[in-house]
Amino acid sequence: MKLKISFILMLTALFFTGCNDVLDRPSLTTAEDDTYWTNEEKVRLYANSFYSYFFVGYGVGYDTTYAPNANYTFNDDAVRLSTQAQFTRSVPTSKGSTSLSVMWESDFTGPTWNFAWIRKANIMIDRIKSRMTRTLSSEQYSHWMGIGRFFRGLEYARLANVFGNIPYYNREISNTDLNELYKDRTPRNEVMDSVYNDFKYAMENVRVDDGAQNVNRYIVASFVSRWALYEASWQKYYYKDDTRAVKFYDLAVNAAEMVMNSGKYDIVTDFRTLFGSTDLTSNKDCILYRKYDATKGITHSIASSCNMFSPTDVGPNLDLIKSFICVDGKDWQTSSVTKANDFTLSNLIKTRDPRFEASFWSEPTPKSKSCYLYVTKFIPRSALNYLKDGTTPTAEFQSNKNVTGYPVMRYAEVLLNWIEAKAELATLGGSPIVQGDIDKSINKIRNRPLDSEAIAKGVQKTAPMDLSNLPDDPDRDTSVSPLIWEIRRERRMEFAFEYSRIIDLRRWKKLQYMDTDANKDLLVGTWVNFQSEVPDQLKAANIGKIRVIDANGNAIVYNGSNGSKMNGFFCPAENVGRLPFINIPNVNPYLSPIGTTQISTYKNKGYTLTQTEGWPSTTN
Repeated sequence: MKLKISFILMLTALFFTGCNDVLDRPSLTTAEDDTYWTNEEKVRLYANSFYSYFFVGYGVGYDTTYAPNANYTFNDDAVRLSTQAQFTRSVPTSKGSTSLSVMWESDFTGPTWNFAWIRKANIMIDRIKSRMTRTLSSEQYSHWMGIGRFFRGLEYARLANVFGNIPYYNREISNTDLNELYKDRTPRNEVMDSVYNDFKYAMENVRVDDGAQNVNRYIVASFVSRWALYEASWQKYYYKDDTRAVKFYDLAVNAAEMVMNSGKYDIVTDFRTLFGSTDLTSNKDCILYRKYDATKGITHSIASSCNMFSPTDVGPNLDLIKSFICVDGKDWQTSSVTKANDFTLSNLIKTRDPRFEASFWSEPTPKSKSCYLYVTKFIPRSALNYLKDGTTPTAEFQSNKNVTGYPVMRYAEVLLNWIEAKAELATLGGSPIVQGDIDKSINKIRNRPLDSEAIAKGVQKTAPMDLSNLPDDPDRDTSVSPLIWEIRRERRMEFAFEYSRIIDLRRWKKLQYMDTDANKDLLVGTWVNFQSEVPDQLKAANIGKIRVIDANGNAIVYNGSNGSKMNGFFCPAENVGRLPFINIPNVNPYLSPIGTTQISTYKNKGYTLTQTEGWPSTTN
């Protein structure tokens, strides 16, 4: 299913009225009053207005909310030239404040404390029930109810992922129903049981094929595999409820298998092409794809952030670099690959998993100011040919003129959701993982084609994972089994600088991986030999400014005469760590607080809104 963005944006502009609070309600536009719901096409138009909210792609113009790369500063993959983004350490005044907790949860995890889209989904469900039973056929009714319930479940899954307990509404609430408008949070388990039911209904009733521009059953199942996996992980690792974890892991497996058994999707495209193509319409790797069209003024700016022309303060850190496995399938410390411990970029390209070369530029560059390794994952290779000519990027790859499409949901994610859920179920009494499971998932992904430019650089496919000979990574978190550790590594390589790393850390209850005091590699960049690779940076203006960490862990600062010693991991002094955020009283980095303004609003109306667990409830 391929999404035509211009059509969706038109619908959004027509139908959506923004909301700023859980109590705000969009005006009853003509798309929501009783006279609107007269035929199936009206329902389709209403439903399509959800698309640009849930399926963001690269964003539009300079709006990059939820888009990959642009906001990728808050996890253990990225380092920024400055103090690293902080976890919130106090309750904000309002959900709309500039609190970093609210910011990162809005950018990467889901919505802020806002129930407008829940209301919009409930209106759709209500109007179909109350106005269209005689208008729609039985099949049409079931399909559109499935679409409405899918969008409602999707938004509630996102809200629960951010806030835990949240008020649950399964119907439109009137302005006069104050007890409902101002009700306190519903326990998360009740909310997610309703989400489970919505997802199951959608998977059973949404059409297998509803046309090239519309959500179908396999798109539904793909997103269910994602959000069921997330909820199962929260239940296992954060809430310690194995019974509920099994329930949602099972749902994730079943949803993924619905997609896998369809025969419609495969891993057939080299990694870089997935993110640098203007048309993936017929591509089997893409379950949902967002297309852009300059002739209609629908463009984005993400490729421009990868054009090797625009400087960037954010890039990959050494911890991420070290996580990429060698081509023999082993971590760098146990690999038998020659020069596995050589971190020069020219060597990493040849010895590491192909996703490394496809994600980053092949030479150190000061354009990436925090680490000297520049992200090029989201731009076509051909767009960087200007570097050979000493010119500048074409207009299409500057500013907000980009038209490359984004694979919103990839088959590779479904496979990784499936194998992770099955591996977790095996720890909870389920069937053990067998080699065939690995071959259908991780090894299928590792066997994706290489493009000619990668091959010319010496890039090789990574050896298949052998379940009987898993890596014994010395850096493995010992609380995680070798198999699950390697599955998680596969996600990290596959989704680097996309969307999921901070969500993964939270659902695994592993935010300690972001502790810069415990892991100095979080503040360090790639290996640079200044004298041979970037000699133009050994100049008077950089005296006292350039710093590397050598192989023995010594910090060496450029003094104007020690250029031959400037050989190590780039680590500018500006890269400053995070404040402590784990085990601090009245601070819960796993769930977002709501603002004191929202709590006070409830109190002034005579109601109580409970603060998020782990945060102080006072409004003072």
